[in-house]
Amino acid sequence: MARSPLALAALTTAAVQGLDAHSVRREIAPGEYDVAVVTAADGTQWEVRAPRSAMAGAALEAEMELLEALHLYHEAGVLPFAVPRVAGSALLPEGGRAVVHKHIAGAPLDIETLSPGPGLAADLGRTLAAVHELPASVVEACGLPSYAAEVYRERRLVELDEAAATGRVPTALLRRWEAALEDVALWRFRPVVVHGDLAADQVLVASGRVAAITGWSDARVADPADDLAWLLVAAPPESVDSIMEAYQLRRTELQDPRLVDRALLVGELALARWLLHGVRQGLPEVVEDAEAMLADLDEATREDDSA
Repeated sequence: MARSPLALAALTTAAVQGLDAHSVRREIAPGEYDVAVVTAADGTQWEVRAPRSAMAGAALEAEMELLEALHLYHEAGVLPFAVPRVAGSALLPEGGRAVVHKHIAGAPLDIETLSPGPGLAADLGRTLAAVHELPASVVEACGLPSYAAEVYRERRLVELDEAAATGRVPTALLRRWEAALEDVALWRFRPVVVHGDLAADQVLVASGRVAAITGWSDARVADPADDLAWLLVAAPPESVDSIMEAYQLRRTELQDPRLVDRALLVGELALARWLLHGVRQGLPEVVEDAEAMLADLDEATREDDSA
């Protein structure tokens, strides 16, 4: 059962010594967490996050350790966006802890408003490149996963086999994806630090720039295409060149000529993963949604192939 905003406010005051809570509002956030923003009497806003499960609690612990390291890179000017720093924590009766940090102001990215040029689209490219330039040891030291390129391709093949076994993926799409996954040249990349679960609601924007990136619990060393896929698929086509040009200029020794092709493929495979999520969790509405999107993609790719 979700914790009430008042319960989250109480956890915040327990975590931060001397904090006098004045008001609280619940925040909608991805993952199995209860999240709220607490405004103190002095006007300072604090964000509290409490896990709903042991698995979420373990992920939160690893994320907090990673955020501490990322904060140092932000202070050194390597990362151009703000990184939360834990100010305190409070033990939960069922085990684990709630963590509190100062709230970072910003609005979730409205990806449909991206336009070409040196503005927000280019800033997104530079932001992702800065993450991908971090040393792998930042993630590995926190016990988060690290994958070689070939191992990562094999993981994708396993997911595809599982999706095919549901009988819900159009045959033409399966053939398309199998051919791409068997194209070894497509999967020659240098693994980098990736956020791993980027979406518009985890990119906070202020004054036309990326203010913060949240939700680091799925960070790993893996394929840079994972962080680019959602942007290249969902952004207005005319803004993609600005994103990629800024990204490539910020990267050093980038030798990945098939990066965009792979990112677009990863964007397609995300639908299979969404289907598997619905099947595994027994969520018929998710399965139905995934099937509809797969059907649309099947039709669109058939039209592209025949053009």
